[in-house]
Amino acid sequence: MSTSKAPADTQAEHAGEEPRWLTDEERDTWLEVATISLQLPGLLDAQLQRDSGLSLFEYLTLSWLSMATDRQMRMGELALLARGSMSRLSNVVKRLESRGFVRREPDPANGRYTLAILTESGWDKVVEAAPGHVAAVRRYVLDPLTGEQVGELQVIGGRIAERIRAGLIGEVSGEADCCE
Repeated sequence: MSTSKAPADTQAEHAGEEPRWLTDEERDTWLEVATISLQLPGLLDAQLQRDSGLSLFEYLTLSWLSMATDRQMRMGELALLARGSMSRLSNVVKRLESRGFVRREPDPANGRYTLAILTESGWDKVVEAAPGHVAAVRRYVLDPLTGEQVGELQVIGGRIAERIRAGLIGEVSGEADCCE
C-alpha cells in the first residue's frame, strides 16, 4: 500500500501552515542549481547543433541506443532513460528515422512494444558527435572541479535525480509527495 498522497490531499494537509522558507545558504545553492539546470542544456545543445546537426535530446537518444544491447531498446525504456515523454521521444525518433539514424520495429518478444534500433548510419553519427560533446561536458562540468568534487557531484546529483525520478513516477501514477 502506498503512503503517497494525491496533490489535493497534500495541499489540504499543509493549508494554513507557514512555508519552509529557504535560508540564505539554501537560496544561494538553489539559484546555482537553477542556473546549471537551465543554462547547461542550452550550451550543450548549441555545441551539438553547430558541430553535428543534432539536438541534445537527439544525441542522448542515439547515445543510449549505442550503449544498449544489440543497439536497440523498447521505446518506453528509452523515454525513461532519455528523460522525455513518449510523445516527445516518438517525434524525435521519427526525425532520426527520416535521417536514417534509427529504425522502428515491433518487439519480437512482445508485439505490443516497439523497438528503436540504431542503424549503422546512426552509429556513425553518434561516434562523430561524441568527441565534441565530451569536450563540452568537460569544459562546462568536469574541468572546473577536482577529482574529489566530481565524486561528490555524482553522489549529490544521484540523490537529486532519484528524488526527481520518484516525483515523475508519482505524477504519472497520480501520486504526489512521493518522498516525504
